[in-house]
Amino acid sequence: MRLGITDAVKHLLIINVLIFIGTLSIGGGQLFYELFSLYYPQNSAFQPWQIITHMFMHGGGMHLFFNMFALWMFGTAVERQLGTKRFLFVYFSAGLGAVVLTFLVYYFQIFQELSVINSLGLSKDVIEQILNADIVNSEQYFDRQILAEKMSLIFTENNIDASVINGEAFNSFYIVNTKVPMAMVGASGCIMGILAAFGMMNPNAELMMIFLPIPIKAKYFIPGIILLDVISAFTGQSFFSPSNTAFVAHIGGAITGFIIMWFWKKNSMNKYRWDK
Repeated sequence: MRLGITDAVKHLLIINVLIFIGTLSIGGGQLFYELFSLYYPQNSAFQPWQIITHMFMHGGGMHLFFNMFALWMFGTAVERQLGTKRFLFVYFSAGLGAVVLTFLVYYFQIFQELSVINSLGLSKDVIEQILNADIVNSEQYFDRQILAEKMSLIFTENNIDASVINGEAFNSFYIVNTKVPMAMVGASGCIMGILAAFGMMNPNAELMMIFLPIPIKAKYFIPGIILLDVISAFTGQSFFSPSNTAFVAHIGGAITGFIIMWFWKKNSMNKYRWDK
């Protein structure tokens, strides 16, 4: 693999670093997160532009470093092989694929709970107030007691009989409240798409993990990384990433990158071929 950096990768690195600096220096470290992180559409903080802007946001210095290191390492090789236009197409498509899969999983996770909530006969405004209540305690954990107190206050303000809420309904509110406020940041979905593209074009390239310094061919290494994300997404067990990693977004990005590369390879000799 040649050293150096390609144009698109260089500009993506610069933009990500500048936005991280802006995040730290403007608005007390919170303004950029509130405006540009991606929130679930049920959250009142959701804005359409977040679908793109969250790809340039990062949760901390190490998050930024590892994503940008992977972007340089794999993105440079992929851009050289695909050309700038196709590289950027894969990059942003993978980011969008990460969003779509994350929203779909969230939807199915909370669909049943929302059905219970909507059957209570509460107004849309009251439901929105409850679902957007901040129930995180000082230890940064979701707290059922805080939810109960805030629900009681909302019911009192709206003259609602609290007896409409049984144990099942309260649990549904709690589950949805732990999903709706979550914000997604980072270029990981984009980079997983680029990683998938790299693996398909360079299956025999030998790669190593920092924690496992053994050369492994890309055709085994990259599917292995994706498999770990799948296991983490379903079990909550994190292997090499923080527990709050958006594993579903990683999977969505990788699947999108794979589909695009498979389509291009399959149609490499017909009208769908892109010129570099």
